[in-house]
Amino acid sequence: MPIHWNIDPAERLLTAEAEGEVTRSDADRFLDAMAGAVEAMGYRKLFDATRGHTSMSTADMLALGVRMRGFHALGPMGPLAVVVPPDKGELVSRVLGMLAAAERPMRVFGGVAPARRWIEAQAK
Repeated sequence: MPIHWNIDPAERLLTAEAEGEVTRSDADRFLDAMAGAVEAMGYRKLFDATRGHTSMSTADMLALGVRMRGFHALGPMGPLAVVVPPDKGELVSRVLGMLAAAERPMRVFGGVAPARRWIEAQAK
């Protein structure tokens, strides 16, 4: 599967990594897993997309953004660190813009190390 994730209740941390081609179906499976672990919504999240890519349409990306935005109604959302290579920034910016309305810390990084330092510094 192109998205690998781990939910660590002891650390209150969800980590995910995209690898290879990520389809809308792959993203939906990841979101289904996250929705199934409702308590994880409040966990810190680190999503590394540096080794992933997608050919999803703008409509698919926006639909995923709407779905993620709907999670905010479930309760407080944990801090989010997203790692993307510079050439992918525009692709994810639309989705991240939709998520920015959530009352939680959120940052985009160009590398995993600074993202990990930042997410580790966020309150558990």
